[in-house]
Amino acid sequence: MFPIANKSDSAGARIDGRLRAVLWVFAVVASSIIALIIMVVAGEALPAFRAIEPWRFLGDASWHPAHGAYNLAPMIIGTFVVAGGAVVVGAVLGLLSAIFCCFYAPKPVSMAYRCGLEMLAGIPSVVLGLWGLTVLVPVLASLRAPGFSVLAAIVVLGLMVVPTIALVAISSLRSVPVALLLGSQALGLSKWMTIARIAFPAARAGLISSVVLGIGRALGETMAVMMVSGNIVQVPASVFEPVRTLAANIALEIPYAEQLHRSSLFVSGLILALIILVVLCVAEWFGPEPAHD
Repeated sequence: MFPIANKSDSAGARIDGRLRAVLWVFAVVASSIIALIIMVVAGEALPAFRAIEPWRFLGDASWHPAHGAYNLAPMIIGTFVVAGGAVVVGAVLGLLSAIFCCFYAPKPVSMAYRCGLEMLAGIPSVVLGLWGLTVLVPVLASLRAPGFSVLAAIVVLGLMVVPTIALVAISSLRSVPVALLLGSQALGLSKWMTIARIAFPAARAGLISSVVLGIGRALGETMAVMMVSGNIVQVPASVFEPVRTLAANIALEIPYAEQLHRSSLFVSGLILALIILVVLCVAEWFGPEPAHD
């Protein structure tokens, strides 16, 4: 009896060792790919850093690479405004959707609602951009011209972010141990108090991850934003004015950009990567402490 157990333990240890080795290989490969991408982008941006003083990317009069002006500040601000507004919209609607599905909706309604979110997540961004171009922009233009604006970009991008946040949040809330929820009810807490004081803290890591994924989606989205934002390089004074984001700027100008112009677009890519890195670090800082064995 004992030798059989020892053989089983030995076989399990070998399987665990092989699985660990395979996971290490995949982790190294994934990390190497990311590092390679950053190295390529940095290498392409290097000529711009050599020929242009770094402060000029924030202090030049405007963005006109053909005339030697390389100010990226309006597009950095536009990226933060559009992505920030979209994440606020997406986080509010996404988290409310998750609460509805997990705690208030009957099971058939919850399943149908989740299927709707999954369908929305599967719609290509260009289709949502087309909807924004043909429906949303004319509505906004009737309120205040030109219609192509920060608000249009926020609405379209917010709709794209909602399913990303909602689906991850639903999975996180459903992973909360039922015993915690039943214990809260036994103590006489209301359903909302149970959600706010028990479910949300228990699912904090997943909820933070859902918002971080939404931020990443918002920062990197190009086509839909490009179709409805107006793509004018300026710092918008209101949500009804056009704007251009870093990602849209790269997509618009990279086909014909040459020499320093092309290299400065790769500087935009590095800035985007740096912004996402900062977001991940902030999320890690506010996230839960890692478990220690």
